[in-house]
Amino acid sequence: MTEWVRYYDATGDVPRETLLAAMEGFATPGVAVDLGCGAGRDTLELLRRGWRVIAIDSEEEAIRRLRANTGDDELLETQVARYEDAAFSSCDLVNASWSLPFCPPDAFDAVWGRIVGAIRSGGRFCGQLFGERDEWSDQSDMTFHSRGEAERLFAAFELEQFDELDEDGKTALGTPKHWHVFNIVARKR
Repeated sequence: MTEWVRYYDATGDVPRETLLAAMEGFATPGVAVDLGCGAGRDTLELLRRGWRVIAIDSEEEAIRRLRANTGDDELLETQVARYEDAAFSSCDLVNASWSLPFCPPDAFDAVWGRIVGAIRSGGRFCGQLFGERDEWSDQSDMTFHSRGEAERLFAAFELEQFDELDEDGKTALGTPKHWHVFNIVARKR
């Protein structure tokens, strides 16, 4: 069993708070990209509320589990793809719940540019970035930001939520870990 499969088994189906906060800013559903969708806990909430969703994950098992819960929902498009290979264009919302830190550093700037370029004016980004004090910051295949770097990524946005957590806790699998995380909801100008 891979770590991701164990993660999918350990996490529930409750949508993340940043997604719920972002959706409050929309009068009507639109088009959302769920980047790094995992088994679909956020995608399912978007679909339940009438959004068209492009759900993307690099793990085939994640998409298999999502499809098992949605069937042939006409509002859902799925892709098994890495961040840098994912196909998405103009949208109202990009949800990247706990996923963008797993984008390799050499691909992050290009992926971020595509995210910013895809979000329509008035649209939103929601998700997390990991800070440089995160326990995993020695992982060379992950991306970490200082607070200033994270804030600069949102130059084209109005920050609606930018909470910084720097605390000891546990992973979804119950392993002790020091978290340095930015929880973000931002509206594109």
